[in-house]
Amino acid sequence: MAHMRKQIRDAVITACTGLTTTGTKVFNHRAYPLASNKLPGLCIYSQDETTAYQSITPPRSVLRTLNIVIELYVKAATGYDNTIDQIALEVETALTDDVTLGGLAKDTRIIGFNSEVSADGEQPACIGIMQVQITYSVAENDPETAI
Repeated sequence: MAHMRKQIRDAVITACTGLTTTGTKVFNHRAYPLASNKLPGLCIYSQDETTAYQSITPPRSVLRTLNIVIELYVKAATGYDNTIDQIALEVETALTDDVTLGGLAKDTRIIGFNSEVSADGEQPACIGIMQVQITYSVAENDPETAI
């Protein structure tokens, strides 16, 4: 098994793989920029997490709130905002089809979006940054299993 963070991140990646616009161009890293042949594409990664203890008797149950970032990448001379919006539509639909991510999570919420454009290079590159908040619960002595 793996930590619930990894299981949830993998479930988000699975949910976002095979979308009409991005297809299989879904990556679980943020260290390297995507090459042109991998666009339009998505990068999905964990950002941070908070915890709240829900009981006082060990092993305590812990409610965790995980923030996942989904970066949407497009490179085009025109229409990049429309393409970013189309990808966002597909991602939002995929994530809200099952807010429990197959029983791993209590809830999945899209809590923010912003976009940026870089005019460097031969074509503008646009990135949409979607912030997703996922709530899940584990026992403190078993962070691999959802409760």
